[in-house]
Amino acid sequence: MAMLGKRRPPRQRSGVSGLQGRSSEPPVRTTDPEVTAVTVQRLAHDGRGVARSASGKTLFIEGALPGERLEVAVHRSRKRFDEAHVRELLEASPERVEPPCPHYAQCGGCDLQHLAVAAQRQHKQAVLVDLLAREGISLSAPPALLAGASAGYRRRARLGVKVDAQGRVHLGFRVHHTSRLVDVEHCLVLVPSLEALLVPLRQLLARLEAPRQVGHLELVAADDVAVVVVRQLRDNHADRQRWLAFAREQGVAVGQLVGRDAPVFEWLGSAPDLAYRLPGSGGDLKLFFGPGDFLQVNEAVNAQLVATTREWLAPLDGERVLDLYAGVGNFSLPMAADGSHVTAVEGNPAMVERLVDNARINGLPVDARQADLSREAAVVALLEGIEPDAVVLDPPRDGAAAACRALVERPVARLVYVACDPATLARDAARLVHGGYRITRAAVADMFVHTSHLESILLFEHCERQPPSQGA
Repeated sequence: MAMLGKRRPPRQRSGVSGLQGRSSEPPVRTTDPEVTAVTVQRLAHDGRGVARSASGKTLFIEGALPGERLEVAVHRSRKRFDEAHVRELLEASPERVEPPCPHYAQCGGCDLQHLAVAAQRQHKQAVLVDLLAREGISLSAPPALLAGASAGYRRRARLGVKVDAQGRVHLGFRVHHTSRLVDVEHCLVLVPSLEALLVPLRQLLARLEAPRQVGHLELVAADDVAVVVVRQLRDNHADRQRWLAFAREQGVAVGQLVGRDAPVFEWLGSAPDLAYRLPGSGGDLKLFFGPGDFLQVNEAVNAQLVATTREWLAPLDGERVLDLYAGVGNFSLPMAADGSHVTAVEGNPAMVERLVDNARINGLPVDARQADLSREAAVVALLEGIEPDAVVLDPPRDGAAAACRALVERPVARLVYVACDPATLARDAARLVHGGYRITRAAVADMFVHTSHLESILLFEHCERQPPSQGA
């Protein structure tokens, strides 16, 4: 979590960690807040502590943990609830830990480092259960956990660039709830090859002729090369040469996205081969991608998601599988390697071309197609034409409402839904359950450790179309 401005930092008892400097002026504050003592009841879905004021009004408290006794002050009042910050920690939770990142007091990139990792994961499992329960859905068993390392896992990140009034260049992440940047020299969650670039990048930015023309930087770690993509508002020949020299010195690839309204991408120097590997039947698969393509940021957890999908669907040799929102083939290629007849569908034509190339390079017969998956009719046409035995859904954050309506109209025996937003997953799950499906397996994937974000995966089976037995 991050500071919200210049509010006086909270006092704390000796030996209590995780609150130093974690409060400051919020965006809205009209009066001097009254300090009151509360006990935190639980965590909200976004990781804030929830308590009740003396008048019974709900309080959302940043940096607070269940069971803690706190003195808090309200900095934003709303009709149904108030938002508060910690003034003094009176009694700490046993789950409170010292945040391991030196920038945690301000940086908005992570918001749960003050909570032990095991407790973070329990919270995320509880969030999925609660959101489904709000839609009238109960799970037959607690969701499983897919998890990897708690540090050095993130292989993609975007860093803001800002030149202040004094001409100083800042590089880092946004302060929580603000547009200000936190200068970041270390990042606990970045893979080592990307974290090692933070200081050299800031040094280079300070030497540029036109640093104000740099909007942001995107860092990507492929299996064999690290990449820096520079969002360049206007091209600058002298700075282009500096970026080329940086690429040679650091052993990285550098590309520019140039222009304001319709930016054009170009590599500075030779274009690298960007790829990542996935375990598959008969050996690793190699998936190539471009700088703007979607890429799951956590390699280890992504591999577990793919393995879980294959295990849950357990397609018999020759079964038809429809992969919607297929990307570059993250799920399609491993299932094709298992012997499934896979039709992979994407909305982005360029992504479809990438998927076709990946299938060819890996020697797998995947039928890649382009379709507008926001249109129910398009999904119905796919279901009617292919008659799949199983479907994989891996939509963006806004979910797959149209696809789920189509899957109710044209049900399939088995459906795996992978979601990066548990709220839209719960909404879509309710539509599927009310349409004749039942949830038989559930898991939470801790894709973004130390943050309140979570990835989820559910297996649906249609009540009237049970899957064939494995012995059939």
